[in-house]
Amino acid sequence: MASLISVGVIAENRRARHDYEILETLEAGLVLTGSEVKSLRQGRASIAESYAGEVAGALMLINATIPIYEGARENHDPKRHRALLVSKKERNKLLGQIQRDGMTAVPLKLYFNKRGLAKLLLGLAAGRKKHDKREAIKQRDWDRQKARLLKGDQ
Repeated sequence: MASLISVGVIAENRRARHDYEILETLEAGLVLTGSEVKSLRQGRASIAESYAGEVAGALMLINATIPIYEGARENHDPKRHRALLVSKKERNKLLGQIQRDGMTAVPLKLYFNKRGLAKLLLGLAAGRKKHDKREAIKQRDWDRQKARLLKGDQ
């Protein structure tokens, strides 16, 4: 049997911080079935190509993959839309910025909090151009070199 994750990161979207400029983050709860929670506790999920959007007035996580749990009697659809739990004020603000300002709600991290509840860290993001990505890489490399030089002097 695979080891279970009670608290900690299940899946992380590292590419999102490269492709997008994250302007703001928001923690949201997820509406999950029992077999989905069991699968998440095994550390199996992918949020790499997913995003959050509006479906019938509700904020939903779209295109996230939670594989089926082998031990369940009734299993779930691995790619189904999952409702995100945020306050009405936060939902309206987020959906307004997505529709008006042309931004995207990108999942950054899927994890279990200290109480054992599955949470999703959403980032309100603006897309980066290719030259912006190159500039970010140069800046990150320079910061690493600077840190190495400063560490070597001590």
